[in-house]
Amino acid sequence: MNSSGLVYACIAPHGSEIIPALAGPYLDQFAQTREAMEELGRRMAALAPDTIVVITPHGLRLDNAISIVTTDYTSGVLEENGGKIEAKFDCDRPLAERILQEARSSGLPVVGALFGALEGPASKLELDWGALIPLWFMGARWDHKPKIVLVGPCRAIPLTDLVTLGQIIARMAEQSGRKVALIASADQAHAHSAEGPYGFDPAAALYDEAIQGIIRSGDLGRLLDLDPELIEAAKPDSLWQMLVLHGASIEVPMQGKLLSYQVPTYFGMLCASYDVL
Repeated sequence: MNSSGLVYACIAPHGSEIIPALAGPYLDQFAQTREAMEELGRRMAALAPDTIVVITPHGLRLDNAISIVTTDYTSGVLEENGGKIEAKFDCDRPLAERILQEARSSGLPVVGALFGALEGPASKLELDWGALIPLWFMGARWDHKPKIVLVGPCRAIPLTDLVTLGQIIARMAEQSGRKVALIASADQAHAHSAEGPYGFDPAAALYDEAIQGIIRSGDLGRLLDLDPELIEAAKPDSLWQMLVLHGASIEVPMQGKLLSYQVPTYFGMLCASYDVL
């Protein structure tokens, strides 16, 4: 087991109904994914990471650039189906700045994101649901909370840039001297149901089948070979975050395991655990 650097990674969905307090009438529908998220939480907690890097598609979204949050703090609230949760974290600002500077030096389109003050209690950015929901199971309720780093990928840049970003995150984690975990917050295809906001397209099932096959194969590099037309038709919210995980796994070899997959509503949800070899 690594004493520092990247010690664990996972792919985790961010549907709010996974959390019991937010599930309302959908509690049983999301049970399979909830059980898998609890398992991810147990696996990560056993490794006691000092910092969790969350690759979230719903944080600060920039045109043609990757966002890396460099505030001192972050907090967020979610309300759904009559329930409410909230969490706050200290940010690992030194690691975020290491990633930012190395990515910039490598020619990646990155922007460091601050809000409020340069430092101190007012240096705080909102914790989005793409980060808060996975963190609810992995860190938010631990006795000793980890610090976090929030990273927002960009869909308009070359996919290989996201792979490079993942490699940089893994290298900077090693240099930090801290134990670091990585969450690729990712919902899968969003066109599974005509009643959903994106309508129905048979590409959704094809995309999700392909993703499950790639994870089972142990070769996340195959994500780069997916048909762009299939991706567009399936309306996933996952490819870009998973490519960052792929890059990290190039630097730090990992063994992946698919824990669950289901489509309780209109979008696919998948949990996968990645243990460092």
